Amino acid sequence: MKTRTQLLALLIGVIVAVALSMVPASTLWANLPQASTPPLGSFVNAQSAYGHLPLSFEANLGQTALSVKFLSRGQGYNLFLTSTEAVLALTRLDRATIGKGSEVEDSRSSRETSQSVLRMGLVNANPAPTISGLDKLPGKANYFIGNDPYRWRTNVPTYVKVQYKDVYPGVDLVFYGNQRQLEYDFIVSPGADLTAITLSFDGADQLTVDAKGDLVLRFGDSDLRLQKPVVYQMVNGSKQHIPGNYRLEDQHHIGFQVAAYDRSKPLIIDPTLSYSTYLGGSGGDQGQSIAVDAAGNAFVTGSTQSLNFPTTVGSFQTTLVGSQDVFVTKLNPTGSSLVYSTYLGGSGDDFGLGIALDSVTNAYVTGGTTSTNFPTLGAFQPAHAGSVDAFVTKLDSTGSALLYSTFLGGSDQDRGNDIALDSVGNAYLTGFTVSTNFPTTLGAFDTTFNGGGDAFVTKLNPTGSSLVYSTFLGGSVGLNATDRGESIAVDAAGNAYVTGTAESTNFPTTTGAFQTTHAGATDAFVTKLNPAGSGLVYSTYLGGNGLDQGVSMVIDSSTNAYVAGGAGSSNFPTTLGAFQPSSAGGSRDAFVTKLNPTGSSLVYSTYLGGSGDDFGLGIAHDSFTNNVYVIGGTASSNFPTFGAFQPALAGSFDAFVTKLNATGSGLTYSTYLGGSSIEATGAARIALDPFSNAYVTSSTASTNFPTTAGAFQTTSAGGDDAFVAKLVDVVLPPAPSGKVTGGGTVDVPGGVGNFGFIVQRKDAADPIKGNLNYHNKASGAKIKNSSFTSFAISGNVSVFEGTCTNNGAACTFRVVVTDNGEPGDTDEFTISISGGADEGGTLRSGNIQIH
Repeated sequence: MKTRTQLLALLIGVIVAVALSMVPASTLWANLPQASTPPLGSFVNAQSAYGHLPLSFEANLGQTALSVKFLSRGQGYNLFLTSTEAVLALTRLDRATIGKGSEVEDSRSSRETSQSVLRMGLVNANPAPTISGLDKLPGKANYFIGNDPYRWRTNVPTYVKVQYKDVYPGVDLVFYGNQRQLEYDFIVSPGADLTAITLSFDGADQLTVDAKGDLVLRFGDSDLRLQKPVVYQMVNGSKQHIPGNYRLEDQHHIGFQVAAYDRSKPLIIDPTLSYSTYLGGSGGDQGQSIAVDAAGNAFVTGSTQSLNFPTTVGSFQTTLVGSQDVFVTKLNPTGSSLVYSTYLGGSGDDFGLGIALDSVTNAYVTGGTTSTNFPTLGAFQPAHAGSVDAFVTKLDSTGSALLYSTFLGGSDQDRGNDIALDSVGNAYLTGFTVSTNFPTTLGAFDTTFNGGGDAFVTKLNPTGSSLVYSTFLGGSVGLNATDRGESIAVDAAGNAYVTGTAESTNFPTTTGAFQTTHAGATDAFVTKLNPAGSGLVYSTYLGGNGLDQGVSMVIDSSTNAYVAGGAGSSNFPTTLGAFQPSSAGGSRDAFVTKLNPTGSSLVYSTYLGGSGDDFGLGIAHDSFTNNVYVIGGTASSNFPTFGAFQPALAGSFDAFVTKLNATGSGLTYSTYLGGSSIEATGAARIALDPFSNAYVTSSTASTNFPTTAGAFQTTSAGGDDAFVAKLVDVVLPPAPSGKVTGGGTVDVPGGVGNFGFIVQRKDAADPIKGNLNYHNKASGAKIKNSSFTSFAISGNVSVFEGTCTNNGAACTFRVVVTDNGEPGDTDEFTISISGGADEGGTLRSGNIQIH
């Protein structure tokens, strides 16, 4: 089986995502398309920003006219999907209005007169596509009309989406939506003709393309806007934008067009806001940490002072108990509603700072509390011990009950900043303590408080009833000698990795570590503890001559450690070829650093910032591509952006979300995220779902923070609110079948290369057949294929890979060919042998044909 990383080199395709919004003509809607990275063996739907139709489509089991396949109903509208068109009817409709001989009618209210109808069809499309519901919902629709049971319809299935297969050759169409916004995606497979898609609109008064490139349909006193598509490719680690536009053919028809692009490389839709929502009440609310389950539900924790913070019926605690409580909220995958939401706290001040999920989506939360009556259960430490204690709480998967909850602290101040889990449910915490009697365990690395303030690392057993180990982590020499643990990760062997900030000049480091001496006023640190918590595997400072802070970290499967934070040093350690090797100015920049598995050297390290104040607050790692995602805060008007849905600073301080490539040398995307006031001045975190979509949380004081239509809470409730946003991008797989033939000569350094090949596969389930011969007369290399491992066609480009022999020695090959039409003198052939440089190019002679 090929890994996803291997497959990504071949992925090619296009999605055109469209959202139709019914709004007053004076209102400008910015409906941002979204997409998601595909699971193996499936295609991917790009999803537009969530809009106004409910995510529910009923199968037609006789509750309306036979020509209707699926329907959706809502306040003031009905949507009917037939084999050949979509009919969107505003207000209630009679048979004559929308039927036009097609039998379409609203069976609940057929006697009333419609006011507005829009019909959307596909020109020269397949008249009988396969139509099916996708993502079946648990809810059913029931119709009990009149007193004749024969006309009743019960248990009518409902779906999130409706898919039309092969509306054009190689083109699928998917409808979905929320409330009053209909959204649909054209999924254009490699090799298919994007320009074949033509939409007809009957009922629109006027179609225009505005100065932004959006298509505007004037419809009575409302506008429907289809945002200009944004398309790009990654070329040598950098983003290359491909122009995409709507093609206005006449006053009733539109199409799509994309400029020429390199068909041997992926074609990608820009990252967009899948959803973005406020989360809060009328008081102060702060989003602090986020985790995501395999289904795309987002779990958020933070603090709230709001009496009306949104909670759900049946959740553990539905009312604010103290002046400030923890909150724990689970948002559904579309960001449109709460699965559960609960307060968590006692009569004092309580704040949630870290959250993690186990395999059955129980949520583990840590933070700090001044409440002596903070809820506990089965606790290692059932009583409050100091002015502020850390806590660890395990909530069940429904958010309705505690599985355990415990204080953790000594006689002074203690705070849990982050939490991680191993595969059996042990919880690992790091944080900050000034308690000389913070609970430690016999045999732990450091059982004695070092003075000032120490980091701590604690491992709780799966029931929360006892400590597996607990240790101080800090030094004693320095102006304040305060050391803080900010973030923690755990590898498969049970080693704990911690980052934070060290003021101590004798913070414990290990021989051979990257940086064993303190360099500035504060340094970041990265420490790896062994599974018993009894010793350091490695420990290193990370910093320069100023104020540097480690805030968030993550590890990959090879135990490389990725750290993000703030660098106030002009000489923070960076690496050759890094995206930003020097500071851009301001009091500090964000930084992103990758440490090797032994902590002895930097794989890469880069500043990230502009001329103002920038700070990294959260980091996540994509295990498939080794890209890293960072969230932070910036006051820089020139913060580096790329492919941004928000390219400019909107307030005095915005959040930013940046995706760095696998080598730390370039941006995959980077965007501001904020309104006209301030965001992300405190905490912020980022998490990824299995498809590498990014979920972020922090806080905002802006009343115009960018939210998406249909999100759970689109307006500020007052004071500071938390926010939760999901960002996505997409890569689509190529066509897996077809036939390619060719032969001829190409120029190679010092001479000529001869080639000949035939490669074919009938469909994805069949083996790849054929042969390849290549002779580089200058180098003497003679390549003959042994087997083919991959084969793809996209338009006039084909890519195939396999194993080979080079003068009898084993090798691998990758070939990219381009058929530019007859007579073949502009066709192209390139080959890479065993990962070496490409050889070839435009043909000297010969021909290539993609069948």
